[in-house]
Amino acid sequence: MAQDSVDFSSHYQFWMQKLSLWEHASTSETQQDTCLHLPRFQEFLRQMYEVLKELNSSTIIERFPTIGQLLAKTCWNPFILAFDESQKILIWCLCCLINKEPQNSEESKLNSWTRGLLSQILSAFRFDTKEVELFIQSLGYTPEDYCPGLLKNMVLSLASELRENHLNGFNTQRRKKISLPTSAVVCLWLRHLPSLEKATLHLFEKLISSERNFLRRIEYFLKDSLLPEAACHPAIFRIVDEMFRYVLLETDGAPEVLAAIQVFTQCFVEALEKKNKQLKFTLKTYFPYASPSLVMVLLQHPKEIPQELWLQTLKHISEMLREIVEDQTHRSYGGPFECWFLFIHFGVWADIAAEQLVMSETESSEALLWLLAFSYSPRDGSLQRAKIMVELKAALIHLKKLFRSPTLSAKDLQAVAAESPDRDPRPALCQQLSRRLLLNFLLWAPGGHAIAWEVITLEETSGSGGGEISPAQSSCFSLLLLLALFLDHNNSQVAPTDEITHEIIGFLDQTLYRWDHLCEEAPRSRKLARELLAELHASSTSPLNVGRGCRDQDP
Repeated sequence: MAQDSVDFSSHYQFWMQKLSLWEHASTSETQQDTCLHLPRFQEFLRQMYEVLKELNSSTIIERFPTIGQLLAKTCWNPFILAFDESQKILIWCLCCLINKEPQNSEESKLNSWTRGLLSQILSAFRFDTKEVELFIQSLGYTPEDYCPGLLKNMVLSLASELRENHLNGFNTQRRKKISLPTSAVVCLWLRHLPSLEKATLHLFEKLISSERNFLRRIEYFLKDSLLPEAACHPAIFRIVDEMFRYVLLETDGAPEVLAAIQVFTQCFVEALEKKNKQLKFTLKTYFPYASPSLVMVLLQHPKEIPQELWLQTLKHISEMLREIVEDQTHRSYGGPFECWFLFIHFGVWADIAAEQLVMSETESSEALLWLLAFSYSPRDGSLQRAKIMVELKAALIHLKKLFRSPTLSAKDLQAVAAESPDRDPRPALCQQLSRRLLLNFLLWAPGGHAIAWEVITLEETSGSGGGEISPAQSSCFSLLLLLALFLDHNNSQVAPTDEITHEIIGFLDQTLYRWDHLCEEAPRSRKLARELLAELHASSTSPLNVGRGCRDQDP
């Protein structure tokens, strides 16, 4: 403390002179000098705060009678205020001047003067008046609406923190969240990119650190972050979308990231529709690398289209994507990856495609199979994708044979699988896509319901390892074993894993979430999906899974 006081006193006059020089000159040389000295001046501000926080208001004025001039000159310097760290420390220093119980008119005047400086810092960055008007008007706001609202919210939040004594020594690590209107947050993010990046990274941290994210929880986190609403401005959308792209690439297409992108897009589109009856910006500004006609089709929410036209829309989407991906003349739209990255934003169409493949007797199965294969494996070439489609078509033909059967058992599915002429183990992607078709079969086919209830109530003791097991574990193992046997009948050692368990949990959660948003009437299927989800979720968190083919799960 003593050393800080000595350093502060020795530098005080130097910085007073500097601030006076910077205040009265606006040449490029002066601006360069300001920027050159900013790191040292920030250190001086830190030293000043360390000294001031140990003194009361009266003592500060006695020891440093010109400190008001120094702080005022600092508050009116736009180069200093451009740095968040400078603003923060300056606010701390000004708060030290406020006397909580003024004893005379002089102290009251000091309080009023100090609050005026705080308003200066908090209300708005001091651009030239014309710049302020152009800046705010370009965002669709007026200074009369923006500045007072921002100031009022920040001051009220800060006053609440001070009153509750949560800023012990103004330690920012212990602050509560300051509540700002969305318009103010958008303005902040547009002019200060690091704050937008921090907000997006904070969202990613919440999604990663939370236990297995169901879509409703992801939606809550996204809306609470204000990012979907702020993304109505194309500049913010593009930055957030690029960050999602990098996370997607770094995680090699993790299902959780795909789900987050899909929910983010859904929340963004809802905010866009709520904010603008007519689009303020063209779709090209949001998706610059995509086919505008494809974006228009994907933006149609299934809820807005009669259910009997879903197949027609899916076929149209598939044909447009296939033409861009496999036709060499459409490279201006960025190739397969850009098409896939666009498509996963609207992944609800891929989910509906898998559902329609099982439920509908349609000649559009080829288009839907291509769409499903592409959504899961965009890197494959047309020949590899064709092989996957052949495998899926074979599995689909078997399921179609059983779809209308009123009496069906798990053994029937195993018997159908045994009819397959292909005795080689199926590739992992084929197994995953076939699982998706089979799960839809279990939810929609009358006989599928019977099988699902059969495995829920069945006390299965198959698998390695001993010890007592719960009914939930038993049903989990039964269902997973059923899936595994159907998909890889030639492997007698097949056993369910936690990866498959989580995949099925994700499918059921995503299906229920989609049905809720589409207001889809399917009481029996909905009840069954909820039962299976509860059983599998209970089993996946149980330590008794060890020895039954499933690894320990995260709590």
